[in-house]
Amino acid sequence: MEINHFIGYILAVFVGITLGLIGSGGSILSVPILAYVMGIEPVIATAYSLFVVGTTALIGGIKKAQQQLVDFRKVFLFGIPTVVAVFLTRKFIVPNLPEVIAVTSSFSVKKSVLIMTVFAIVMIAASYRMIRPVKEKERTSNKLNYPAIIAQGVFIGLVAGFVGAGGGFLIIPALVFLAKTPMKIAVGTSLFIVSLQSLIGFLGDIRVDQILDGKLIGIFTVCSIIGVFIGGYLSKKINGENLKTGFGWFVLVMGIYIIVKELFVS
Repeated sequence: MEINHFIGYILAVFVGITLGLIGSGGSILSVPILAYVMGIEPVIATAYSLFVVGTTALIGGIKKAQQQLVDFRKVFLFGIPTVVAVFLTRKFIVPNLPEVIAVTSSFSVKKSVLIMTVFAIVMIAASYRMIRPVKEKERTSNKLNYPAIIAQGVFIGLVAGFVGAGGGFLIIPALVFLAKTPMKIAVGTSLFIVSLQSLIGFLGDIRVDQILDGKLIGIFTVCSIIGVFIGGYLSKKINGENLKTGFGWFVLVMGIYIIVKELFVS
C-alpha cells in the first residue's frame, strides 16, 4: 500500500468523526484528502466523495434515528428538491463542462480548479452562519418559510452536485435558521439528507466509460464509518453550540487553504 493511501485512510476516520459530531463536514474533508493526499483527479475525487459521505451519513443517520434525533418531515421537505438538483447537476451539468473553462493571454481556468475554488467559496460563506451565535428567537420560532426552504434545498443540491459535497455544511445552517430546528436534531436530520443526495448524486455520476477504484472507495468508506461511530459517541459529550462554532472556524480555515492552494500555489 502506498504511503499516501495509508495516510488517506487514517484521515478518512476523521471524515466520519465530523459527520457523527456535527452532521456535516464529510465532503469538506474527503474531497481535499482524496485530491491532495491520495492524488485522485479532482473531478473523480468529487464522485468518490459522494459515495463515501453518502454511505457514512446513512449509517450515522440510522443511529441518530434510533435516538429519536431525526425530524423525517424536514428530511423530505429539504431532501426532495435537494436530491433532484444533485442528480441533474451530476448527470448533465458537470460531465458537459469543458476541461478548460476559460483562456486568456495570461492564464487559463481548468475545470478541476473551478470546482475546488467554488467549493472553497461556498465553505467560507457557510462558515459565517456556523460561527455566528444562534439567537434564541431564531432557534425556537415555529413559523416555517416553506418557499425559502424549498429554494434553499435546490440551491444546496446544485452546489453539492457541482463540488461533490454532501452539503451538510449548508444544510445545518438552513435547518437551524430556516426550519427552526434544535441543533441536536438538525445534526441527525442533516445526516439523512446528506445520505440521500450524496448517494443519488453518485448514481448520476456513473458512466459506462468510467473506471472506479472499488478497493480504494471500499477501504476509505469503512474507515469513515468507524469514524462516524466515534463522532456519535463524542457528540454526547460536547455542547452542540460550542461544536457548531468550532467547526465553523475549521470550515473557514479549510476554505481559505483551498483557495490559496488552487489559485496561488498550484
